[in-house]
Amino acid sequence: MKTHISVVIPVYGCAACLQDLYSRLVKTLEAIDPHFEIILVNDESPDDAWKVINDLCKRDKRVRGINLSRNFGQHNAIIAGLHYTAGKWIIVMDCDLQDPPEEIIKLYKKAKEGFKIVFAQRLDRSDHFLKRTLSGLFHKLFSYLTDTRQDKSIGNYGIYHRDVIKSVVAMGDPNKFFPTMVQWVGFKKTKIRLEHHERSAGKSGYTFRSLLSLAINTIIAFSDKPLRLTVKIGSIITIFSIIAGLVMIWRYFTGNIEVSGYTSLIVSLWFLSGVIIAILGMIGLYIGKMFEKIKKRPNFIIESTRNMELHESS
Repeated sequence: MKTHISVVIPVYGCAACLQDLYSRLVKTLEAIDPHFEIILVNDESPDDAWKVINDLCKRDKRVRGINLSRNFGQHNAIIAGLHYTAGKWIIVMDCDLQDPPEEIIKLYKKAKEGFKIVFAQRLDRSDHFLKRTLSGLFHKLFSYLTDTRQDKSIGNYGIYHRDVIKSVVAMGDPNKFFPTMVQWVGFKKTKIRLEHHERSAGKSGYTFRSLLSLAINTIIAFSDKPLRLTVKIGSIITIFSIIAGLVMIWRYFTGNIEVSGYTSLIVSLWFLSGVIIAILGMIGLYIGKMFEKIKKRPNFIIESTRNMELHESS
């Protein structure tokens, strides 16, 4: 029988809760359809996660394991798992049990109403204050810079039709951010409010520095508005320099400036500064587009797999 549901889970720092996650997933998925697969992607977890994944794969052939050669980041790990899915419906979730596996039933029922994307909306997040605050600031800034509407209550957790995942995997963006990629590809979507629990084990692999890096990379990957803002700022400076230049010329001819060369120096500095910034902004627009095209590094490298030979032959 063909796989009906695939679950993709990036794993980092959650070895202690993988067994519980597996048990709850199996119980939930068997209530929907017995033909499912669970794909656990080890993103160089610092604990014994890969050993636990190996044990689960030996016990249940429906569990697939992917071991990345190094830490490529959560969203690249998700994309790695998506490449190997076989299900008609794909669930993406984290490994820390903050998103309860039992809620998959609600997501699946909502998807069967005719939606190809159903997001899990976490209105009452159990994250600490700083993480909630930074997340809110990031989504507001990201919405502004990309001219899109980003919802801070939506993360990776959701159910997605195979057509959606095929489109996401086909995207050639060097910087991956799964929620935004899903929003970009379109399709009929909705969201439902689900519970959000405390982290079951371990701690988040995201530091302030890594969150900042993710934010910058995502904004650059999905928007050229920062470059366009640079052009606008340069143009505004140029306009003000012209006005200031006219004022300086008027002051010179009315005798209010007696220092020789002061007027020409100030006018030149202001005007040329504005022109240079505007030109650099325009050049940046083209270089940014070229840079996205010419970099062809892989987003992930797989060192080893478990139970994937069964997946390929099914």
